[in-house]
Amino acid sequence: MRDHFNYPTMVDTALRGVVRTVLQRVQEQGLRGNHHLYVSFLTHFPGVVVADYLRHKYPKEMTIVLQHQYWDLDVTDEGFDLTLSFHKVPERLTIPFASMTGFADPSVQFGLQFQPDRSQVASGAISNSGVPAPITTRGAMMTVGSNADDDDSIDEPEGKPEIPAGEKVIALDQFRKK
Repeated sequence: MRDHFNYPTMVDTALRGVVRTVLQRVQEQGLRGNHHLYVSFLTHFPGVVVADYLRHKYPKEMTIVLQHQYWDLDVTDEGFDLTLSFHKVPERLTIPFASMTGFADPSVQFGLQFQPDRSQVASGAISNSGVPAPITTRGAMMTVGSNADDDDSIDEPEGKPEIPAGEKVIALDQFRKK
């Protein structure tokens, strides 16, 4: 039977809207309590703007953390811009929501995984080899811009991240036809 509604796309769009709403609240009110946000995205996706040295270092996917050191967060319907510090050098990033592969708020054990827009892959805008494996909400991730002690370190991922017990991750693959 053919899905004339394209439910997986509708679910994916709705969940990306959750991320947009969260970032809009952060833009207006800042981060409250222990909330900190991980956003993973494809670095070569159309519309992504990152410094060349960062794209070279992370040629497929990058995970940023919004916690203590981020500035000028600007959320639009299509994505968001912000400034982060990389080894004490401020860099402006533009991240379309369609480029996201993951979103997490570990403080409340919440996470989402996304697949890139298949039309972008099909059109050749990004290659199939540029599509990374899904991320998890915790584990070994690169952390950028979260430095409570004024330490601008970048932690490289080591091995495959594990999902801690009780962690909630919603993988959209379960809704897709194989």
